[in-house]
Amino acid sequence: MEPEIEDKTLELMNTSSVMDSQNDDLCYTALLCISNGTVTGSRKRPSEGNYEKEKDVCIQLFDQWSEADQVEFVEHLISRMCHYQHGHINSYLKPMLQRDFITALPAQGLDHIAENILSFLDARSLCAAELVCKEWQRVVSEGMLWKKLIERMVRTDPLWKGLSERRQWEKYLFKNRTTEVPPNSYYHSLYPKIIQDIETIETNWRCGKHNLQRIQCRSENSKGVYCLQYDDDKIISGLRDNSIKIWDKQSLECLKILWLAQICLQYDERGVGCELGEVLNTLIHHNEAVLHLRFCNGLMVTCSKDRSIAVWDMASATDISLRRVLVGHRAAVNVVDFDDKYIVSASGDRTIKVWSTSTCEFVRTLNGHKRGIACLQYRDRLVVSGSSDNTIRLWDIECGACLRVLEGHEELVRCIRFDNKRIVSGAYDGKIKVWDLQAALDPRAPASTLCLRTLVEHSGRVFRLQRTFSLSHIHLHLQITGCEQQGALCVV
Repeated sequence: MEPEIEDKTLELMNTSSVMDSQNDDLCYTALLCISNGTVTGSRKRPSEGNYEKEKDVCIQLFDQWSEADQVEFVEHLISRMCHYQHGHINSYLKPMLQRDFITALPAQGLDHIAENILSFLDARSLCAAELVCKEWQRVVSEGMLWKKLIERMVRTDPLWKGLSERRQWEKYLFKNRTTEVPPNSYYHSLYPKIIQDIETIETNWRCGKHNLQRIQCRSENSKGVYCLQYDDDKIISGLRDNSIKIWDKQSLECLKILWLAQICLQYDERGVGCELGEVLNTLIHHNEAVLHLRFCNGLMVTCSKDRSIAVWDMASATDISLRRVLVGHRAAVNVVDFDDKYIVSASGDRTIKVWSTSTCEFVRTLNGHKRGIACLQYRDRLVVSGSSDNTIRLWDIECGACLRVLEGHEELVRCIRFDNKRIVSGAYDGKIKVWDLQAALDPRAPASTLCLRTLVEHSGRVFRLQRTFSLSHIHLHLQITGCEQQGALCVV
């Protein structure tokens, strides 16, 4: 039995040895063979003595080929290499493909191109660019790129523009504002100060932080404030006793009283008819009360209780001619607004109508409010309207779609103003509400999150409000409202 076992053991060992030898041969063959040009041996044979001569011949032939043929040949070579070789080639090519073009361009006399490229950076990226090397820092400094960044923000953001006027650094921006041009370091240090001011404004809005001052307009005959407008120096209010009062915005003292019947008013930077109190022109067209007007860039639009809208060309205060009368509303037209593209009107007939500014032709009607519309504002594609159905609606003027309905006021919404972040509304319930515009435009935002703040400062109806996009001082974002029954202006 034992010899038989020994023979079988030897036989198994011999078989195993043969299998191991075959496996080794297979593994060695797999490592060395080239399979369809993609797998190669992990080791190469040592180069023979004629390698250098063959290499020189290959290079000479390579140099004679066209660029397209050279690329095709190299692609073919790379396809026959292993991953390890690909890694070596990548390490060789990577530094060749990385070029400091910002440093290279000025060396070629192309500083303006390097400056133009870096001028598209935001503040964080511009800070990082200055730290790359001295040449990058020189391009940023000599190109005044921090100044250009601030100018871009002032052109595109009303809040930045307002701050530039209030803080008086606007004179150091753009061209021909002043002969004194600070260095780039001034603008670099100015930028974080602007950001700090903006953060303060945002905090004030979120927390409802404000200072309140009241101007008492009440007199024996006065029953309230119909309309108002203000600038950096003065506040002009129209009262129900047929007077227009001009107030000093700093001291809040009454500077002048003009006895003119009015429901609405607007003035521009020229102060036409306001400083001296002289009537420069009287326009006669509407058959009933003029309820609202707007003028800008040589065009004025008025609307009336007679259901019509009048479009006027204004060459000057004394040269005003009627261009067109727009008819289509079935009730009094309460408010109008316009830009270069559209005129927008809202009426007691529950509709908003859109007209072409250039041709004065009717474009479309916005339907949705359940009662008459008392106020609206239009800017870019957005129309925001307030109605006696106690709601505020947001509209896309291009397609006529209602984007959102804001609910919260308990009575007629009488006045609306908005910027790119917030909507401010005043109503007959005596409340002023601040709404998050960006959230309102997001259909996923819950309705309960849209109202940011409610201010209750008036005891009567809020008829008119105006707000700026700038700081009066660091703790005050200016907003002035007029109240009907209280006969007071609130400076918030």
